[in-house]
Amino acid sequence: MENNNLKITGLIPARYASTRFPGKALVKLLGKPMIQHTYERASQSKILTNLFVVTDDERITRTVHQFGGKSIMTSPEHQSGTDRLAEAVRNLDTDLVVNIQGDEPVITSEAIENVVGPLVENTEILMTTLAHRIKHPEDLQNPHMGKVVFNQEGWALYFSRSPLPWPTPNVNKEFLRQHKYYNTVGLYGYRREFLLMFASLTPTPLEQIERLEQLRALEHGYQIMVRQTEYVPLGVDVPEDIHKVEKRLMEEEVT
Repeated sequence: MENNNLKITGLIPARYASTRFPGKALVKLLGKPMIQHTYERASQSKILTNLFVVTDDERITRTVHQFGGKSIMTSPEHQSGTDRLAEAVRNLDTDLVVNIQGDEPVITSEAIENVVGPLVENTEILMTTLAHRIKHPEDLQNPHMGKVVFNQEGWALYFSRSPLPWPTPNVNKEFLRQHKYYNTVGLYGYRREFLLMFASLTPTPLEQIERLEQLRALEHGYQIMVRQTEYVPLGVDVPEDIHKVEKRLMEEEVT
């Protein structure tokens, strides 16, 4: 993908005081801190001009510097990852920004390039994200996995932690083969100016109910382009997720 000499910065927000899993950015996966897995995987993307971990915690900063990564310190007062990114972006010379979740240690360069693609191809697009087709009934019911529906042109209609659209009671693999459901991937692309403006918008009712920041954009009338991806997201939301992520990392090392 040609980036037309655009400066594209990858930012990985990471905080220590996670509500569901405090300190998870530094939890060891196969002997390596999770934030290091995420950083090293993201750094494989050739589309990125620069890559930083954005944090308010000295422990995370020290860890990032120890493995040779770059970081940006921000205020501890931010209420969301978007606010944290906006502070970092104010002092950065960049055209596009990719928000790469710190708890997605299996992120791929293909996924990063996929989310950046629409921003490079169409200057009218302000924000992008990815969606992966759900194939397992338990994923459809998992509130830690955001769901998304979008129109035929790829514009997001709504995001939710609940099954979306609401399915019949007897959901099984056959049902999911016949009907398309999508979960969101923890990856967002923005134009720099839009990210700064987006962070300044007033939080909205649906955003607060669902605890999904992207709803703020929709409620204020801004569109989000959704690209489908074959990348299967696997984040660490709770301690019980560690084993699944380590298993995936080991399988990928073998292949």
